[in-house]
Amino acid sequence: MSALSPLQQKIHSQKTDNPDMFGSVDFDLVPERLVRGDAAASELRGRWAKDAPRLAANAELIARMEAYTMLGDTVADPYAALMPKLGFRPLVDVLVTACDKGLEAVPDAPEELHRFIRAMEARPSWVNMKLVEEGAKIQRNAMAHFAPWAIRGGFVATFMNKYAALPMALTGTLSNATAGRRIKETATFFGTSTLPGALERFGPGFKAAAMVRLMHSMVRFNILSRGRNQTARWDRAVYGIPIPQVDQMPAGLISDFFLSAKALSEGRSRFNAEERAQVELSRYRCFLLGLPEDLLADTPQGIVDNWNARMLTLRRGFDDTTCGALLRATMAADLGDLSTPQGRLREEFERSFSKIYFLENFCDGKESRAREFGVAIDPLDKVRAGLVGARVMAGINAYKLARRLPVVDFLADQRLVHKLKRYLGTLGHAEFTTDASTYKPATHKNPA
Repeated sequence: MSALSPLQQKIHSQKTDNPDMFGSVDFDLVPERLVRGDAAASELRGRWAKDAPRLAANAELIARMEAYTMLGDTVADPYAALMPKLGFRPLVDVLVTACDKGLEAVPDAPEELHRFIRAMEARPSWVNMKLVEEGAKIQRNAMAHFAPWAIRGGFVATFMNKYAALPMALTGTLSNATAGRRIKETATFFGTSTLPGALERFGPGFKAAAMVRLMHSMVRFNILSRGRNQTARWDRAVYGIPIPQVDQMPAGLISDFFLSAKALSEGRSRFNAEERAQVELSRYRCFLLGLPEDLLADTPQGIVDNWNARMLTLRRGFDDTTCGALLRATMAADLGDLSTPQGRLREEFERSFSKIYFLENFCDGKESRAREFGVAIDPLDKVRAGLVGARVMAGINAYKLARRLPVVDFLADQRLVHKLKRYLGTLGHAEFTTDASTYKPATHKNPA
């Protein structure tokens, strides 16, 4: 029996265990989005392209990435499939109650909800909650100072590939208002997860993770379910299934990838103590989001290889209808209070900083490539971004220094928590829901 046979069985079981969602999916069909044996057609490019032969030679790693391209969420998906029976709002409300008060507070809770919550409660043996809390304490610094300026740029990076971005396009995120709401929800989730105790069973991060999983499962159900939402014409032969496990890696593990790339560039095969704590936070957060342990490596090389193996199996594809429209909507979305001159000025500086963040981290610093994705950068953007960067780094470095002083460290962390909560308050209430009535038709052009 192959080492991946249990995974393949799990993938195919989606068809019988959840026929309303996956009954019409042919899991033996290799979708167009998957690249096999042609690195030049993949999304693996730039400084990492040289690793393609080594990664391709690791047949089990590549097969694992291909397999997870066809796997949804085996505990949240069946719960989302109850929508026609229970209704959209009751499904959300019952999950909120179960997260806040426990399953015992939900009379006659469906078995699907029990399996969903129990899976999240089953904390893996490898999780070190002391390290998770230390990682959250470290990341609070960046979340309070850096994230408010860079979240738009990081969000844009999820739209650079049409095969992975199409679910967002279908769910109506092409409007500026909806794009802004999704950006704020993303910032709310990751910011909340770094608050003290947030990922404990009854912490706000645990509930936010459950809500994110339900939102993703609702998208899968509304796109794939037979006889429903026929305006969203999802071509399974092209795209496979919506929001597969591998497509949740970029958002969940991006900070780990950057930490790992830095460690490898410095000739280190292991993380230092602070990096290790942050990786532990990300791994447990991703577990709560439903990512399987196979995708949650704990070494710099393992994390980079998993990330790049996904890129090597993902067909390159950027089209203006899907990616370009999403990108423009995201860059145009209003994230702050524009009712005052100060608010409008801050929005201009934030947009410029997000552009430069996107340029440096996802375009190899090449303005020509950024323009290909529809992000034009002018000299004023660079000036604004430089000023923001100086301010951000001053704040981050001041709190890093405070961490070295025992009493000051405690007071500084309390201040960070206050700043982070204040920032989260500006984002409004995150719904983490999706309305099938807003879904748009899918269009497809053959890959170049």
